[in-house]
Amino acid sequence: MTEPADEQTPLRVADRPSTSVTRLIARPAEELWAIVSDIEFPARHSREFLGAEWLDGAEGPAVGARFLGRNRNEHFGEWETTSTIVEFEPPHRLTWAVGDPEMPGSWWGFTLEEGPDGTAVTQTYRIGLGRSGLTVAIERKPDREHDIIAGRFADRRVDMERNLAALDPAAD
Repeated sequence: MTEPADEQTPLRVADRPSTSVTRLIARPAEELWAIVSDIEFPARHSREFLGAEWLDGAEGPAVGARFLGRNRNEHFGEWETTSTIVEFEPPHRLTWAVGDPEMPGSWWGFTLEEGPDGTAVTQTYRIGLGRSGLTVAIERKPDREHDIIAGRFADRRVDMERNLAALDPAAD
């Protein structure tokens, strides 16, 4: 299930809007956790995120652990970001802040809720108040802020859908 941005409500960076995708997957949370807590997992299905590597000697996710992410898109070329794990609650929640964890450009994360029919996996993207390619685009065309954010959300949801489909053996 995709949760699109509400097109009736203006989308503004100042409101830190978010979008998410949820899918019920007939697998236990522990099994799915082993996949989504791998920082390389989203890169396998993303058109923008190329991969990541742990920094500062970290070998896996933990609150405060940092990683370097590599990205590429048609509008901004290639760039790197440093992200910090800000929530780590195995096997239920993993969230990282992109950029300064006190003022990130965005947050990304996975939430897993196991139930009798499987595990509901949600991937979320939330815009932060920190500087990012999105804020640069909005500075160039401030009258298009809503449209720029809505377009970014639509694009990110495509990759989130691909991530969650890859977790689902029924999607084959």
